[in-house]
Amino acid sequence: MECKKQNILSLLEDKTNNFNDRVALGTKNTMGWKEFTYKGIGLMSRKLAAYLINTVGVKKGDKLAILSESKPEYGACVFASILAGTVTVPLDVKLTKYELNSILSDCEPSVMLVSQHYIDTALELQKTIPSLQTILVMDEPSYNMQLTSIYALPDNYDEKWRHRSPKSTVFIIYTSGTTGSPKGVEITFANMLSQLDDFKIVLSDILPFEHGRILSILPMNHLFEMTVGFSTFLNCGFSVYYAQSLKPKDILSVMREKQINFMIAVPAFLKLLKTAIEAELKSSPRHVQTSFEIMYKLAKFVPFRSVRKLMFKKIHDKFGGHFLGCIPGGAPLEMSVAKFFDRIGIQLYQGYGLSEASPVVSVNTKSHNKIGSVGRPLPSFTVKIDENTGELLVKGPAVMKGYHNQEELTKTVIDEDGWLHTGDIAEIDKDGFIYITGRIKNMIVLSGGKKVFPEEVESVLEKSEYLSEVCVLGISRTFGAKDGTEDIAAVVVPKDYVMERYDAKELDKMIKSDIKQLATRLTPYKRPVNIYISREPLPKTATRKIKRKEVKELVKSV
Repeated sequence: MECKKQNILSLLEDKTNNFNDRVALGTKNTMGWKEFTYKGIGLMSRKLAAYLINTVGVKKGDKLAILSESKPEYGACVFASILAGTVTVPLDVKLTKYELNSILSDCEPSVMLVSQHYIDTALELQKTIPSLQTILVMDEPSYNMQLTSIYALPDNYDEKWRHRSPKSTVFIIYTSGTTGSPKGVEITFANMLSQLDDFKIVLSDILPFEHGRILSILPMNHLFEMTVGFSTFLNCGFSVYYAQSLKPKDILSVMREKQINFMIAVPAFLKLLKTAIEAELKSSPRHVQTSFEIMYKLAKFVPFRSVRKLMFKKIHDKFGGHFLGCIPGGAPLEMSVAKFFDRIGIQLYQGYGLSEASPVVSVNTKSHNKIGSVGRPLPSFTVKIDENTGELLVKGPAVMKGYHNQEELTKTVIDEDGWLHTGDIAEIDKDGFIYITGRIKNMIVLSGGKKVFPEEVESVLEKSEYLSEVCVLGISRTFGAKDGTEDIAAVVVPKDYVMERYDAKELDKMIKSDIKQLATRLTPYKRPVNIYISREPLPKTATRKIKRKEVKELVKSV
């Protein structure tokens, strides 16, 4: 699967021809499974691209926005955008109209492709975005659809497709926090092809077979999904299936039905899956629980994953019997979750990345894996630690072009020598494995000048059996001698059964007592000074990261 760096269009054509009648993308709807072959995706993308060029009149470099949940048609729209010479802007469907308006005002798309579910939002946005001239619907035509469907376009599959240089922008990915000045990461063809080349090497170790079946649960506006879950797996000729629900029972149903081998996920989902397995065990007869506990302890001393899979065959059967593992990314993976899945014979290949690096920088593999690390750098990356700050710096062909329309902001993260400043504090061991230990921008500075990383405190408090969510942050003092310095605050959400069992006064006393007890494991200055208990889930991004800025605003309003 050699990537032709000079010509992305040839690469698309090659994949379409090589894998022709193999399923490329599929999803389940009320009528059953809807599956597109590689040939089918190729035909739909060419038809749409011809329409964009001939009828809509898009020019090379125009922006094309996509507002849709993940579905097979999404892939065809991305490929059509490439063929037509436009820059694809995948949008987060969870953003408000105000946030979407802010993004679209920044990138000024001429075309928007939208799923039926978001037609009203698209039409509202069109009223305030002068550049947005054309809206097309990604679903099959229906009686109440007031816009043109991509299924109803003329059967024109041949056009002079538009070549662009490797340095040209293929995607603009807007990261979270878009209500102020939108931050659009520009990813080039060279960036993407570098990731494809690197992952070709990684997957030859993790999934060394011809045809894998992949489950996709992340939104396509997330670059991790676009690069790995979509582009990488199609580049390898795998079949990607989309889940329309994140409920563990629905996910497991798809995994059994399609005999899924592998998936890309965020740690929060894996934690949810672990909790679901444990909850089912707790409701099982006592002898079943005892049997599991004995095998779980024994599995620690079993070196062969194949044997551990046999020991926990009933769990593996629930996964469809063919599931090999997962790459978790987008947020830190709790050690307890990594150990749980490893113990029962499911390999988690923890990785690390950021949108500015297209996005994957490092990942564990079957041959080189250390639990707790985020793996070794991908072949194309060079990494080092800043001696003064401890920050991880990375350099390579996958580092972004820059932030859209924000040259000065770009200079603050990519220095004159081409090093991308990740904002993450890290260590690199003698074998080249990277360990992320904190974030510079989350760092809390105490009155004595001591620095505390919230992740370190969270990792201790998360061990509480009573809590479902923990967010540690610095709350600035605005009075007295310590004005401008920060105190450590912990914002926690108790588990549902805890909130149901205790009244407000008892809950407050028990939770605070538990946190204070756990905090004794930390050096005194790292212990939370203030504890806030929320009965509502904390605000999160599409990849289930807690939005610290919004949590801080909630605390200030208390």
